[in-house]
Amino acid sequence: MGLIPLFFFDCVVAILGKDREPVASGFLYGDFLSKEGDTSLYGVYLVTNRHVFEDLKKVWVRFNPQKIDEPARDYDLILLDKNNQPLWIANQNEEIDVAVIPILASKLREHAMQFAYFQSDFHVANIEKMKDLGIMEGDFVYVLGFPMGLTGAKRNTVIARSGTIARIRDTLNKDNQEYLVDAFVFPGNSGGPVVSKPEALAITGTKSQDKSYLIGIIKSYVPYQDVAYSLQTKRPRVVFEENSGLAAVHPIDFVQEIIKIHRERTKE
Repeated sequence: MGLIPLFFFDCVVAILGKDREPVASGFLYGDFLSKEGDTSLYGVYLVTNRHVFEDLKKVWVRFNPQKIDEPARDYDLILLDKNNQPLWIANQNEEIDVAVIPILASKLREHAMQFAYFQSDFHVANIEKMKDLGIMEGDFVYVLGFPMGLTGAKRNTVIARSGTIARIRDTLNKDNQEYLVDAFVFPGNSGGPVVSKPEALAITGTKSQDKSYLIGIIKSYVPYQDVAYSLQTKRPRVVFEENSGLAAVHPIDFVQEIIKIHRERTKE
């Protein structure tokens, strides 16, 4: 039985590069702004990896219409302004592979697109929240996205893969900028979300999880390299690289930090 809230799939976005070929994944993030009566207001952002946006002037993002018999629709997303300056925002540290760009959710509603976003005050667990939840090595997670450009023939169809957290304690202590998930990811998964899996059972000393949270963004797979050496010269001749089955994941804190920077800039 799957334990992913159905609207989580509508938060995931296929990103298309040159020739409108699928190149990466992303997701919509709703940054809580204020509350008007019973209505919460959010600023909506597209989140992906910075290496997806670098060296590109434009990408396309694909959404499904609400009418299930209609094909997916591509929207162009301009990445540079008229002075060739990035419209997207990233951390000053280039090793943090996260990029954020605001989008007009109102346009998607106007066109009756099927979409949702992770709400920062309900569906998101940053490092402090993960500590409170007791998230640790061995906890199950889901990786959502479009590996190898597999977006679906007619409409976007998100691929969900399961895994477990392999190493996270150093990240929870803020000694590392990423944690590891034991799950196979491939080109196309870049920028996709990692969500926790609810668990009703827990052993003594651990906490059960009754809710699924957005807990990270895929950075890349961790490669395993095997070097072939020459018997005569003892020098390396060929390097064989394989997918180790481990994925590097940035905690969601970096997304929140970048959005905070954007909000401060727009106030100036």
